[in-house]
Amino acid sequence: MKKVEIFTDGACSGNPGPGGWGTILRYGEHEKELSGGEKETTNNRMELTAAIEGLSCLKEPCQVTLYSDSKYLIDAIEKEWVYKWQANGWMRNKKEKAQNPDLWERFLKLLSKHKVELVWVKGHDGHIENERCDKLAVMQSVKFGGKQG
Repeated sequence: MKKVEIFTDGACSGNPGPGGWGTILRYGEHEKELSGGEKETTNNRMELTAAIEGLSCLKEPCQVTLYSDSKYLIDAIEKEWVYKWQANGWMRNKKEKAQNPDLWERFLKLLSKHKVELVWVKGHDGHIENERCDKLAVMQSVKFGGKQG
């Protein structure tokens, strides 16, 4: 299996509000940057979208290390919350719906294709690739009407 690194970040100006996401894919010495955004979204949707878009670029099953500063994304997988939400019809409990089931379904499908290790990085802490993904995400957010920084 090819070894790929994916770095991701999402941004939102207001929550909800204009948002953006940024992703860097690295395979050996090759790098590719991706970004996009939406006019009305949430930060968690942009964090998930960044990961989905990165994994969606892979043309074959890969061994992936995916870096994110989103505790929402990392904890939902590592603490297995998302699997419980899915098993309960996308309900967090008897009264509360889980957020973003459409994106979680896509993300879980991609996780099943690849061997993915999730790594949490502290945001806005000098991690070079995370800082670059943040800039990409914020630029997209601004395109959709968000505020810079």
